[in-house]
Amino acid sequence: MTAGAYRTLDVPVAGGDLRVGVWEPEGAEDPDAAPAVLLIHGVTASHLSWPLVAERLPFARVIAPDLRGRGRSNGLEGRAGLDTHAADLVAVLDALGVQRAIVVGHSMGAFVALVLCDLYPDRVSRIVLVDGGLPLDLPDGLSPEGTIKLVLGPTAERLAMRFASVDAYLDFWRAHPAFRRDWSPALEAYLAYDLVGAEPDLRPATSYATLEEDSIDQNSGTAIVDALARLRHPTVLLTAERGLLDQVPPLYGEDRLPGLLAAYPGLEHVPVPDVNHYTIALSDRGADAVASVVREHARIPADTTQD
Repeated sequence: MTAGAYRTLDVPVAGGDLRVGVWEPEGAEDPDAAPAVLLIHGVTASHLSWPLVAERLPFARVIAPDLRGRGRSNGLEGRAGLDTHAADLVAVLDALGVQRAIVVGHSMGAFVALVLCDLYPDRVSRIVLVDGGLPLDLPDGLSPEGTIKLVLGPTAERLAMRFASVDAYLDFWRAHPAFRRDWSPALEAYLAYDLVGAEPDLRPATSYATLEEDSIDQNSGTAIVDALARLRHPTVLLTAERGLLDQVPPLYGEDRLPGLLAAYPGLEHVPVPDVNHYTIALSDRGADAVASVVREHARIPADTTQD
């Protein structure tokens, strides 16, 4: 399979420019007429989380930003939070002339997707939540720092680390249990893009201050509860079989998931076997599952002309 023609652009938003990746359908007479799919990455990720999904949607116009505080959008000034990300995404849709899109969010991106759909319902046709979006199981009274440590653990600690070279950073991730079976050129490109600075002082691009602000908003504010209570779009939730460290239980385990699904009966649930929280987007198996749901929602045919 081959993704459509890929390009990036910078979209003006409050506090600076947002970097956006776009995959256009190749050979289409009018790419703007293709179904638009907006992909929203996770808490310390970037738009290069999505090439494996994009290549499975060759007839769609696939749009994926670097959220503020991440990737090449990490220099944006001003406050973050879920409502700010939602406003940024509307600016992206406006810049590309997209009135409505299927919205797909992974991890924290799923929470952003819900707030986008709640605040700007006319800009969204359907929602796909990828191992995120439903409230997490957190102890009462947990501090912001404790929340970040409990939910993100080594993911947040990595932001303070420095790496002598791109190869050193790739070696760091090769040891991560999430990717032992799923190392790929797409993953290497995603990880290399994550670095900013110059050797021998490379660092992950994500701003810790933005991560902290977003995590507090996601886990202690009312935006997610309100968005779920007012859910008005067809919505699918995909859940991974394993967690961030390729462990069981996953983020949404069997002890909590039935109760959550009962609380939000408008959700359609699709379990995705043999993937973890990362590889539900960053592996062929996971990308197959995500793209299949998107194609069904958009009535986009599978590309049968590619190997």
